[in-house]
Amino acid sequence: MPWQTARARRGPFDGDKALDYLAVKHLHMSCAAVSIALFALRGSLQLAGIDWRRWKLLRIAPHLVDTILLAAAIWLALLLQQYPFSANWITAKVLALVAYVLLGRQALRPGLPRSRAAAFFAAALLAVAYIVAVAITHSASLGYA
Repeated sequence: MPWQTARARRGPFDGDKALDYLAVKHLHMSCAAVSIALFALRGSLQLAGIDWRRWKLLRIAPHLVDTILLAAAIWLALLLQQYPFSANWITAKVLALVAYVLLGRQALRPGLPRSRAAAFFAAALLAVAYIVAVAITHSASLGYA
């Protein structure tokens, strides 16, 4: 971000470690954006009554992207030495991720009445919005407490 100092953009590192951090951080953010977009697409198709499962790409790509996303998250945690249950904001992200996965799983369940699927879909999108907000603010309370 333009208002951040160079140190804030590269994390707590200098030299090659700063490049590693930036590369992994950008990989993580890119995968998160693709993962959220794929979920939004699948959920929208589901609510429109279109069977998205007939497209192999929509069945396989989310698993690949989410695997890379999780690996990048673990790598970042190791680089930054910030772990769940020791860094509150990371704990909040992990717990919200569990909620997002469970809600998203219900939203994409075949045969679910459209109104229930829509409620689960909206709740999953709120959970992922919270995850993104926590990632940006590095605060489980989003900077309000």
